[in-house]
Formats: sequence, C-alpha cells, structure tokens
Amino acid sequence: MRSPAAPSRSAGISGRILATLVALAVALVAAFVVAPPTLAASGSGGGFVDRRDLVEALREEFVKYWSSGDRDFPPGLQRVVDYWFRYHLAKAVIAALLLVVLVALGLLLWKEFLRAGGLGAGRRAALTSGGVLVTMLALFSLAMVMANVQGAVAPFASLLPMLAAGETDGEFADTLDHVRQRLADSLSAGDQTPPALEVMISDFSRYHVAMAVVAGIVAVVLVGTSVVLWKRFARTGPSDRRTRRVSGSFGVLSALLSLVVIVVVVANVTTAADPAPALLAFFDGGW
Repeated sequence: MRSPAAPSRSAGISGRILATLVALAVALVAAFVVAPPTLAASGSGGGFVDRRDLVEALREEFVKYWSSGDRDFPPGLQRVVDYWFRYHLAKAVIAALLLVVLVALGLLLWKEFLRAGGLGAGRRAALTSGGVLVTMLALFSLAMVMANVQGAVAPFASLLPMLAAGETDGEFADTLDHVRQRLADSLSAGDQTPPALEVMISDFSRYHVAMAVVAGIVAVVLVGTSVVLWKRFARTGPSDRRTRRVSGSFGVLSALLSLVVIVVVVANVTTAADPAPALLAFFDGGW
C-alpha cells in the first residue's frame, strides 16, 4: 500500500515548485516594469517625475554641456547620467533574476513533458504550450539582460536616442545642428573634435563594445548548448521520439539563435571600431 504514495508525493512537490516559480516569474515581470524608476531615484541625485521630465532635463543639460567646452559633465547632466545608470542596472538585475526563474520553470515543464507518456493528450498539449511560452519569455528576458547591461556600461550613449527623438526647437535644435556639423567636419576634413564630442564618440564606442562582449558570451553559451543537445539527440534511441523531438528542436533553435547573436557581435564590433560615422547617422535619423 506504500508504493502508490511515493508518486503522489512527488507530484505534489512538483506542483508546489511549479506554482512557486510561476509566482516568482509574475512578481519579477511586475518588478521589471514598475520598480526600476523607484530604485534609480533612490540614489543621491534623486529621480524624475516621468519620462518627459527626464527628457526635458537631459536636453536642457546637454545644451549647457555642449556650450561649456569641457569634457566633464556639468552637475545637472551628471545627475541624469547617474540616474540612467541606476535605472539600467536595476532592470538588468531584475531581468537576470527573471531569466533564472524562467529557465528553471522551462526545464521543469519540458521534463514533465518527457515523462508525460501515460498522461492524456490535453495534459501533454498544456505542457507543450507552457514550455513554448516560457521558452519565448526566457529569450525575451535574455534580450533585456543584454540591452540593460549595455545601457549600464554606457549610460550617456544610452541616453542619446532621447536627444534625437521627437520635436526639437530653439536653442536645443541649434545645438543638435552644431553637433551634426562638427561630426561631419571631423569626418571629412579631420578638424579638431570638441571635447564634448570626443566624450560622445568614446561613450558611443563603449556602448557597442559592451554589446559585442555580452553577445559574444551569449553566442558561446548558445553554441555549447546546441552541441550538448545534438549529442543527446544522437544518443537517444528512435523509440524515444519525444526526447529526440525536444532535443532536436532546441538544438536547432540554439544553433539559429547563435547565428543571429554572432551577427550582432560583428555589427557592434564594426561600429565600435569606427563609431563617428554611425553616430552621425544616428543624429541624422539613420540609426
């Protein structure tokens, strides 16, 4: 009479683990959306009311920075950059935690699917759907980790899209025109680059170096994962079709994703090696 009790207890533990992981994932998704502005505002420089307030402060301080002729950020711009660093750092940490939870949840679901031979078609379909959904969410979380690590490494460059996006007028529009002109002059005539522009080009390069390094690490992991999965596929007998199907599918997915990430590495290395033309294209609306 004792032997039937063991599977029931095991299933109960798996159910609790599943519920805990789902609850953690939901909480981390909510934290990723809500928490970063509050966490970023906890620093000494404080925060901003909303994104519009942040953009206005950035543009106002950028005009002062460009006209100052100095390399060092004025206090107002440093406050914006520090806030943006903390914002991306918070997002990167939360996204990394979410990725860990989703990987654990995905492994649990796919293992349950592989053991689901005696279950009904509806249960197997639910496990498959859940596994696919969690896998897609994990890939999105991975992309968020990569993007926010990049933003934390080079927060000033990460702020640049806020300068060029939307309507510009007055002194700020004149400043952007001056930036474009000095960038173009430095490329065509080799004119001396203003200190502020040197900082922008340097941080823009660092921004792309950061993504190249992060994407390179991810590419290595994906290639390694693909190799492991294909070895498992080759070792699995034809009778175990479910295991072969899962191993082969994820092996193909890992290989394809590694190719995409390698392209990202090459693109970012190319830009980092010669950042000025890409920066000019960005300010001209081509990035």
